[in-house]
Amino acid sequence: MIHMADRGEKVTMNSLRFTIVGSDGAVSFVYDGSALPHLLEACRAGGTSLQDFLEALGWHDPRLREHVSCGLAVFDEHNVDGCYASIHQAIQHFRSDEWPVFRVVDDITREASLRPTRTGVIIFNLVGRRIVQMHNGYDQATHVSRQVRQLQRAGWQIVP
Repeated sequence: MIHMADRGEKVTMNSLRFTIVGSDGAVSFVYDGSALPHLLEACRAGGTSLQDFLEALGWHDPRLREHVSCGLAVFDEHNVDGCYASIHQAIQHFRSDEWPVFRVVDDITREASLRPTRTGVIIFNLVGRRIVQMHNGYDQATHVSRQVRQLQRAGWQIVP
């Protein structure tokens, strides 16, 4: 299993776990918190599937979209339906901020998708139009208040 450090990507002090729940499944990944405004903009695009979300994200942050898309390709290559030993081993042996991009496929990955990095975890539920900040120690999150108000006007619920 390839984890972030193997691909030459740095885990920063501002890394957050982001979990995106769409009509076609859920994905969880760690990325720098500075990407939060781009993720919020992708939410505003209004899609309910991961595919829609990633497409909208590509307009705002192509590098993040590539990170997630490539990570999912690696996940799919190493984890087949019903055989998730590869991701289970990564979850067991690495710190949560070192886990690769993964799909939520069972109880172990569901629980892992809720586990914060040192800075936090934010869940985007595209179908329910809810953003849940289970733990957020990332200081820059307060600088997105304008975007949050726009999302709320568009029917999104932001849960602290």
